[in-house]
Amino acid sequence: MKEKLLGMTLQELKEAAVKCGLKPFVGTQLADWLYAKRAGSWDRMVNISKAGREALAERYDLGVSTPVGSAVSSDGTKKYLFEVTPTGPGAPKEQQAYVEAVMIPEEDRKTLCVSSQAGCRMGCKFCMTGRNGYHGQLDAADILNQFLSIDEADQLTNTVFMGMGEPLDNYDAVSRALEVLTAPWGFAWSPKRITVSTIGVLPALRRYLDEQRCHLAVSLHNPFPDERLSIMPVQKAFDIREVLDLIRQYDFSGQRRVSFEYTMFAGFNDDKRHADALIRLLRGLECRVNLIRFHRIPDFPYDCASDAAMEAFRDRLNNHQVLCTIRSSRGEDILAACGMLAGQRSAAQ
Repeated sequence: MKEKLLGMTLQELKEAAVKCGLKPFVGTQLADWLYAKRAGSWDRMVNISKAGREALAERYDLGVSTPVGSAVSSDGTKKYLFEVTPTGPGAPKEQQAYVEAVMIPEEDRKTLCVSSQAGCRMGCKFCMTGRNGYHGQLDAADILNQFLSIDEADQLTNTVFMGMGEPLDNYDAVSRALEVLTAPWGFAWSPKRITVSTIGVLPALRRYLDEQRCHLAVSLHNPFPDERLSIMPVQKAFDIREVLDLIRQYDFSGQRRVSFEYTMFAGFNDDKRHADALIRLLRGLECRVNLIRFHRIPDFPYDCASDAAMEAFRDRLNNHQVLCTIRSSRGEDILAACGMLAGQRSAAQ
């Protein structure tokens, strides 16, 4: 199998050019075509000689592929389906899988919700991705291809790593994708345009906080450890209190922000007791809490909390100096809302 150019750093692209008998500056041209100009074919790279392109194509694959399906929601949200060959331990050998990316349009923004794994091994009981199991890691090319190959590629303003998978369970590939997204030779995005979500994978979380300047979103969902464990098995390995202890060691008073995602389940985590516990847990931390409407999935016992319960919960947090908002639900009718991505070809055609 040919090595992919997409996801390579500028230095690696220069080295790839040299391996093909070309000058190092061709690597700079490759970076410009792949990342700045978003070229999806060798033919577009007109300032590289035909012989040079043929030499590169003989050894390397661009790593760019078009979606195999898409679906558009009544609210304008668009879901794309990509075919990938997952890698790493636990991935079926040379077996294809499907991942989804979701483009969310707003007034002056277009945000891409990007996937980082095929499936997920965290096993959160309220998430369709986790319920469908783990099928392997995406490489940096698979991640970046989601940015390059959608219809809105040149219109994207922001991205959230909140699609399929736990980003910090695939940190090396996610880190490489972030480097390409933010480097001046890459997409040249500001880190302020990028948010990476995690349920609290502690060793990789420390690396992320030390190495990256992008925003952080933590999936919390319940302030009581025993209750959180009942829906999030990761709580046993990485206690949310230890996650908070680590986060408090970093400064979020400047440009980098931390937020906490809190899916609201009726009768489980939506009352005053939970609001007060959350206030105590986050007291003194510069952060935001995003309340998320739960979208019903099979074989899960809870429904979404009522609008009144969510509003009361939000108001109680705000009244106690914990900034809290209710996130708008987008794309539910095409199974593109939070917790609904399943990587099924029939869901996006």
